[in-house]
Amino acid sequence: MTDQVTRAGTFKALHVPGSPIILFNVWDAGSAKAVAAGGAKALATGSWSVAAAHGFDDGEDMPFDLALANLERIVAATDLPVTIDLESGYGSNPEEVGVTITRAVQAGAIGYNIEDSSRETSPLREISDQVARLKSAREAADRLSVPAFLNARTDVFLVAAADQHKSLVATALERARAYADAGADGFFVPGLADETLISRIVEGSSLPVNIMASAKTPAASRLAELGVARISHGPGPYRMAMKALEDAARAALI
Repeated sequence: MTDQVTRAGTFKALHVPGSPIILFNVWDAGSAKAVAAGGAKALATGSWSVAAAHGFDDGEDMPFDLALANLERIVAATDLPVTIDLESGYGSNPEEVGVTITRAVQAGAIGYNIEDSSRETSPLREISDQVARLKSAREAADRLSVPAFLNARTDVFLVAAADQHKSLVATALERARAYADAGADGFFVPGLADETLISRIVEGSSLPVNIMASAKTPAASRLAELGVARISHGPGPYRMAMKALEDAARAALI
């Protein structure tokens, strides 16, 4: 437990606005070892990649017990801090989300993503509902005396067309404030790529901001200049690896 607490502290300290931690997302123990060998300071799973690697669709289609066993293998494969993408929390209510976090932290996670998308009331949960879920998640980790990093993800931009993003900044920042009050440590805004809007989110959020890299987002150096504290790569690494494997197989199987 002492080592886990130390790793959790190390991970939190890596979230520096202007000098972001870069997370090249992994999906199993093998990819974790490869990314660690590449110089990573920490590891993060991506739910889409983990699900795809195990033959499931994203969206909590993958059984939680299997996701947890996968996490345990990743944690055992490396000494780096490992944070897990827990999607919407694998729970229909705040209490069940708390159980999810308890089990993930007990399995070795030092951080976790919880998103505000809802499979029950699509596309987004009401703020009050999500706040209750985040509070339960926070309290679950605190009861274990592990300062696990709660990365609160909003899908405000992900579920909207790019030409609507400017009008949604205020909505996103309202959620950032509420999630910070609920005990979140970071604010994750996947789908946002416009650097002017990224700057507004960074300036308006009391939490360190996480951007998901894509072909449309500014380069990591520019995101650093904008004050971003965390850059993740989502399903990109998995898709890249599978494309390389497919191309190699096609060349070999002539």
